[in-house]
Amino acid sequence: MRIVITIQHPGHVHFFRHPIEELRERGHEIHVFARENDVAVELLEAYGIDHRVLAGSSDSLVSLAAVQATYEARLLRHARRIDPDVITAIGGVAAAHVASVLGTKSLVFYDTEHATLITRLGYPFADVICTPSCYREEIGPNQVTYPGYHELAYLHPDRFEPDPTVLESLEADVDLEPDDPFAVVRLSNWGASHDVGHGGFEEPRAIVERLEAAGADVLLSAEGEPPADLEPYRLETSPDRLHDLLSFADVVLSEGATTAAEAAVLGTPSVYVNPLSLGYTTELDAEYGLLFEHDGENRHVRGLERAASIVERTDDPWRRRRERLLDERIDVTAFVVRQVESLARTRTSDGTTPATNAG
Repeated sequence: MRIVITIQHPGHVHFFRHPIEELRERGHEIHVFARENDVAVELLEAYGIDHRVLAGSSDSLVSLAAVQATYEARLLRHARRIDPDVITAIGGVAAAHVASVLGTKSLVFYDTEHATLITRLGYPFADVICTPSCYREEIGPNQVTYPGYHELAYLHPDRFEPDPTVLESLEADVDLEPDDPFAVVRLSNWGASHDVGHGGFEEPRAIVERLEAAGADVLLSAEGEPPADLEPYRLETSPDRLHDLLSFADVVLSEGATTAAEAAVLGTPSVYVNPLSLGYTTELDAEYGLLFEHDGENRHVRGLERAASIVERTDDPWRRRRERLLDERIDVTAFVVRQVESLARTRTSDGTTPATNAG
């Protein structure tokens, strides 16, 4: 079968990396299209995934609209030539639009409830929408739920084994030995809060001081250039090695939900500090105790203290908690492959779309 996969974010590369490999091994013809966004294209190249870049990056909502229009127009042109059996993506605005024009099938994966613009533009046109079972929205008859998280498509132990040599490849000035406790801190940016109640940590230096006092070395990651006094703590590593690093950290403090969830499914306790709660961050907190969600008032103070308290703990419940998670959640790559093949087959059968929940 002919399958088109679209990539518009680095996380999409991670999610589809193993399904692409398996689908090709099963004899299917895979076409990957991407637009430049952060390190998405760099990751495709690092993993040796054949692809074609259809559009550049954007730096504002206005430019994003123009880039998206260009991306969709070029995707339509290429897809018309390929005549795919299914087009699949995360979010899936372009995939669903192009598939509806061509009369082919579209398969959308998504896990972000508050991204309402994407869901309003994409969901009405999609044939099947796959969401984690913890997703808070009821979409309708085309929704398929599964007991898992996007991160388990690439960080399930059947798909990923952390490489301890990542500690030797760090370009930060922090000199880590294998047994040294350390924290990875992922900030939205290096600056102060943008909006009252919605900004990030105002004093990154305070994060370093508190976590060092708790006994951990600190590696900082954020957008842009750090203040001069924080340069020694700046984390610089190849983007395809970040998950190795998260796996060996003692705690991850993150303003980004994906990084926090990645650490959690790897068995590294994570602290998620953000006003936007998600179904999967709440479940990883309430059900498994591998992620600690702080989204209310004084969340930065409480989140930092939580991270410090994790470093100072003398017990280690994280391995046991991860084992329980893996017992109850699925290998999402296997689910993705099944859904792609099942939907692609319907194009050559009676035209109906099966939507069967997993698990």
